[in-house]
Order: sequence, then structure tokens, then C-alpha cells
Amino acid sequence: MARIVMKFGGTSMAGIERIRSVAARVKREVEAGNEVAVVVSAMAGETDRLVGFCREASPLYDPREYDVVVASGEQVTSGLLAIALQAMGVKARSWLGWQLPINTDQAFAKARIGGIDTEALNASLSAGEVAVIPGFQGVSEDGRITTLGRGGSDTSAVAIAAAMKADRCDIYTDVDGVYTTDPRIVPRARKLRQVTYEEMLELASVGAKVLQTRSVGLAMKEQVRVQVLSSLTGDDAPAADTLPGTMIVGEEEIEDVERQLITGIAHDKNEAKITLTGVPDTPGSVAAIFAPLSAANINVDMIIQNIAHRSSGSASATDVTFTVPSSDLPRSIEALNQARAEIGFGELIHDTRVAKISVVGVGMRSHAGVASTMFETLGARGINILAISTSEIKVSVLIHEDETELAVRVLHTAYGLDAEAA
Repeated sequence: MARIVMKFGGTSMAGIERIRSVAARVKREVEAGNEVAVVVSAMAGETDRLVGFCREASPLYDPREYDVVVASGEQVTSGLLAIALQAMGVKARSWLGWQLPINTDQAFAKARIGGIDTEALNASLSAGEVAVIPGFQGVSEDGRITTLGRGGSDTSAVAIAAAMKADRCDIYTDVDGVYTTDPRIVPRARKLRQVTYEEMLELASVGAKVLQTRSVGLAMKEQVRVQVLSSLTGDDAPAADTLPGTMIVGEEEIEDVERQLITGIAHDKNEAKITLTGVPDTPGSVAAIFAPLSAANINVDMIIQNIAHRSSGSASATDVTFTVPSSDLPRSIEALNQARAEIGFGELIHDTRVAKISVVGVGMRSHAGVASTMFETLGARGINILAISTSEIKVSVLIHEDETELAVRVLHTAYGLDAEAA
């Protein structure tokens, strides 16, 4: 007998027939003798609809009331799935975030989980009952409903799996695993059997949409084995352990970690580039730029500081370029303009017509030349690089968004990731 968390996304829950299909899949795991907790997202498109209502009601809505509204989507699907399971003869009940409870901080609309009380959950599972839990939601110290940010159901599932010491967390989505890149751009992309936590964390952070970044980071911290599977297979699909999905595991479980130099190519068009010109070239000037952004909870990625230059009769100055999520661009501009006197910059220039391209692989640790291959390949196709950032297992570049698909295709081939023709 195993303890399993099964997570189903919005596509899987899009309508009663699909909910019944999910219930049948859960029932098979129960009949196999497993203890099962299910984490569900809202129906596809429902969260967007609810967010739209909040914005219509007031562009400057209260985040606490926003959470009350948008958390309702998962509440609906958790109740419906419990009803569908009961109709199939499976003992089941729904547990809302405040009922377990799933305790979070008070950062409404992007709360972080502090802990999960599993006493009632463990008792329910031991009694043979399937626990159906709405993802994306929790409860603050003062009893207010909180939400974890978009994509937060993945984080809910991993956190619950860690708290209940599950054998694995199966995340069912509308893709059947993690690929070397987006198959819609490169039809010869290959599905990966295994990916390390670090690689998946980097891929998720630079644009791969399979899993939410926070969920991967939590899985790595808590050593939760995560399996990515397709929920869109037939009702007679085999058990999850036999499906050809992708397992996300620790590096020690990878058979030959050095054999594959690059694991995948990711792209992200949701980036905005900001350049501040004429920044004083003095100690603390860069800190003055990023302090107000940090205070506004805006994540900064690529950072470039140009060589200092001196105008006639003036102190030396420099230009600083960096990227932020495009959704945070208006708040970034506002925060920087408010701090303009402290920073002392001349002009703020922004550009949303950019894309980030990243190559990721733990094999980089033991192989040289990864970055040079990337730069040479892009240069040969006339693709200009606007910014560069690196980590131990990742190299990212910023390019014009119109060249995204071309860059992904040529890099996928350059690193030998194309699948052999059938």
C-alpha cells in the first residue's frame, strides 16, 4: 500500500464528464489498495473569470476580498469530485484549506504555506476515505482565506504530499511529461523519463509551463518525488506507475547524470526590459535601484551595468539594464519613478518586445563550452543578444521576441536534442 497525492489541473476538471473521468482514475488507485489525497484546481478558465469580476468591481481591489472570490473556484471542483466519487461507491469528503488547516502567511494573493496540520487528514485516510482538497488556498493567522498565487495548486499538492509523508505526488496535466522543449515549436522534441529537481526548478523559472516554480522548489527541499502525467488518456489507462510520464527526483536517482549535457531549452515571452540611464557611478547607487523593487515584491532577473562614462564637466555615470516580469512592469516603473531623487537616474526606458531563452542541464557542471555553443549558434543566425545571465546549470539570454521560435529550434538542434525521425 502506498500513500499518494494526485493533483488535477483545470483542464482535467473542465466539466462534469471530465470530473467523472478523474473520479474513475482515483477509484482505480483506491482499489489498488492505496491511500489517496486529491488536490484539484478550478475548472479551466474559471479563475480568470473570477479575477475579471474583481477587476470590474474595482481596479484597486482589496487583496483579502480578492482571495475570498478567487478561492471559490477550487471549492466548487473539490465538492463536485467528492460527489462523483461517492456516486461510484468510493468513500470521500472535501477538506477546504481552513478545515485541515493549511496555514499560510498574510501575503494575500501570493501567500506562502507555513505548515499543514495533518491530524484530521491522516485519520480520514486511515479510515479508507479519499480526501479531496482544493488547491491554491489556505488560511492566515487571523482566519482569513488566502490564495497562493496563480498556479498555486501545484504547490498545494507538493506541500500536502510532504506533510502526509506521501510516497509520491502525481501531477496530472494536459501534457504527458516534461519535454526537451516546447513540442509546438520543435515537433522533434523528446519526452524526458527523469529530470532532477534542480533542472526542473531552472526550467520552470525560465518559462517551462509544466510545473509552477514554487512547487518544484518545495519538492526539492522536502525531497518529494513528483511525477508528471497526462490526464487526457482514456478511462482504461493503466496505473500511474506504468504510464510513460516524467519523474522529477534527486540527482542521486539519475542513472548517468553526465551523459546528457543539456536537458532542455526553455523560452519566456513574459519579460520586460528596463534601462535606467545616467545612474551615478557611486557606491550604493545600484542598491538604491533595487531596494524599492524589492519592497514592492518585484523579482528582478537579468542585470547588466554598463561601463561608467564621464560627460564633460560632470561626475561619472553608468546605465543599468535589468528584466522584470512583464506583468510587474507598471508597478516597477511607478516604484522607480517614486525613488528617482534617491537613485538619480536620467531616463527610464522600457521594452516588452523581448524574450528570454535558456539552456538547462546538470551536465554543465562537468562540461565546458556550453555558453560558447549558444552564442555561436545564435550569432550564426543573426540573432542579437541583449542580455545574459548564468547559474551553475543554466545559461539565459535576452533576445527580440520575434526571434524566439527560431532561437529555440536552432539551439535544440545544436545541443543534439532532436529526436530521431520515425
